[in-house]
Amino acid sequence: MSETQVASSRRRGSFLRFNPKVFALAVIASLLFGALLGWVADSTGAEWLVTTLDTVGSTFTKLLTFTVLPLIFTAIVVGITSLRTIGGGRTAARLGGKTALWFALTSLVSVLIGIGVASLLRPGQGVDITPDQQRVDEVSEMSGGSWLDLVRGLVPEHLVGAFAEGETLQVVFVSLLVGAAAYSLGDKAKPFVEFNKAAFEIIQRVLGWIIRLAPLGTLGLIGNAVATYGNEFFTPLLKLTGATYLGCALVLFGLYPLLLWFVARVSPARFFGKAWTVLQFAFVSRSSGASLPLSRQAAVNLGVDRSYANFAVPLATTTKMDGCAAVYPAVGSLFIANLFGIEMGLVQYLTIVAVAVFGAIATAGVTGWFTMLTLTVGALDFPPAIIATGIAIAYAVDPIMDMMRTMTNVAGQITVPTVVARTEGILDDEVLNAPSSPLLVDGSPEDPETGQSSREEPVLAKA
Repeated sequence: MSETQVASSRRRGSFLRFNPKVFALAVIASLLFGALLGWVADSTGAEWLVTTLDTVGSTFTKLLTFTVLPLIFTAIVVGITSLRTIGGGRTAARLGGKTALWFALTSLVSVLIGIGVASLLRPGQGVDITPDQQRVDEVSEMSGGSWLDLVRGLVPEHLVGAFAEGETLQVVFVSLLVGAAAYSLGDKAKPFVEFNKAAFEIIQRVLGWIIRLAPLGTLGLIGNAVATYGNEFFTPLLKLTGATYLGCALVLFGLYPLLLWFVARVSPARFFGKAWTVLQFAFVSRSSGASLPLSRQAAVNLGVDRSYANFAVPLATTTKMDGCAAVYPAVGSLFIANLFGIEMGLVQYLTIVAVAVFGAIATAGVTGWFTMLTLTVGALDFPPAIIATGIAIAYAVDPIMDMMRTMTNVAGQITVPTVVARTEGILDDEVLNAPSSPLLVDGSPEDPETGQSSREEPVLAKA
């Protein structure tokens, strides 16, 4: 590579690269400025400002959403076929089984943490809020979670419909089926696998451009939330928000570091040092799917074998959500119970635990928290009117809570593959202990000396 090419690569890498400090400051500034604009809009009754904030936030969300399903499909197909490089079918099955087992174990501990925090803080107790009837009606009409719907909705009527209707769980099912078929065909499926690899790279590039808009999107989302609901809802629901944040924080900064230190033998400081960029993005984007390219590369930077990371992280992105599927259903269920004076006993607590451990797959998709919460309170046999009213009240502060929930989800989606990789002997300590450059927007790390991606092709060729 000539000096001119190297210089060009570095310039392009600088253009694409996240600067963690700048990104963090931009996010914080967006949160504060968005809240200020929302307060101004609420105080002055400036409908044009509310509309503007809503448009900015919803447009950013739509941009993220339209990339998620094709990203998940291509990532899972490529991930399954890449398992061939680390062993045969038995190895792949063992890795898949062990990954699922750790998913369940961490969900179990997470839901217990959620129950403990909610029992201590008792969110909803003494709260007296009457939600807007239109909001209650909207929640009542939303499709909640149920075990029968989960089974019935697993297999799509046709492939295009699963993507067109945004059925994430169906897309995951099809992806696993197609990936397994491609794996079994070997070289015969090579053109199809190469096509998916190229499609995955293209989607990552598009997503990279969208990621750069995260601070602007955050401003719109937070501003619209403050302007729409105002202090009337935020103040009474501080306990609910605080319980959610505390529960997620105990999982994020307690459970995961313990697993990393004692099982994976990975320093928590090194883990957060290499994963912090993606955790920041998960916080502001509120999308595990949109965070997938950065999550996958963070796992690789932590020493996880790339072939296993290509399989485990995309799978975790759709089924491993300790924030949305474990902590929050526990906190939310107790919030609704406290709100309406419903007494909870041992059987009810065990029901919450069982749903969190066995129902996590039902959270796949952008409304995962809603599906899981309705699945949980439905299993508790709460009356439909109470469920709709309780969720309508909690919905006022959902954007704030969803930030921490998603951050926790993504941390778990990186932690579990790291733990499994260590137990399987496929965690590279040399890569783990080597310094990593900040993640690029397209999910690839750049070597600061050569201007090249450290594990992929040169940045010059990609830019």
